[in-house]
Amino acid sequence: MMRNMILAVVASVGAMSWMPAAADIFKYVDSAGNVYFTDTPLKNQRYRLEWQRSSVQEKSASLPQISRSSGERVRPARAKPLSGSQTQRRATVHQLVLANARRYRLSPGLLHAVIRAESSYNPAAVSPAGAQGLMQLMPGTAARYGVSDSFDPMENVRGGAAYLRDLLDMFNQDLRLALAGYNAGEGAVLKHGRQIPPYAETQDYVRKVLDYFRAEQPLLNTYKNL
Repeated sequence: MMRNMILAVVASVGAMSWMPAAADIFKYVDSAGNVYFTDTPLKNQRYRLEWQRSSVQEKSASLPQISRSSGERVRPARAKPLSGSQTQRRATVHQLVLANARRYRLSPGLLHAVIRAESSYNPAAVSPAGAQGLMQLMPGTAARYGVSDSFDPMENVRGGAAYLRDLLDMFNQDLRLALAGYNAGEGAVLKHGRQIPPYAETQDYVRKVLDYFRAEQPLLNTYKNL
């Protein structure tokens, strides 16, 4: 059984869009895997600092930005329409996507785009590298985000959305870099100077997700009008 992750808010802060404009944000993890967000540093050695965001950064953190400088070679093309079976599978997870988009301050279209690129909405998908489920979580990533069953759509989307939120925060809301990190790992993006790594698979992945993300807008409008 993989350990659970608890989102704890300490030092008198509210929920994640939350922080007052003048406060820095610190993310800590304890030895049990519990996650804590606070506006003041924690001095107890049981807490390990994962990242710190300054108040200046947080002012622009509500929506991801598509930065030209981080991946000018990645030029999205026009997405093909969803197949009939993809449309049906998409509908079955749409409410789950909406709930996690609200929880982690993400665009529902972005979550749909990642799910489509990763698994084509197949909750039983397994990659040759061992990634599993709708958002293709690797076992280590699943453990990191408290996902005990990657084939459970509810757990998988929650874990994938939480990881995507952390990547956006890590890369200052740069959507291209966050997507590159989701595909190749954040370490690869950091190793290459906070640029999209020069891997054909990763560059194709970023292009594909941005393509799907743009195609999501009319679909989301359709759902709103139902």
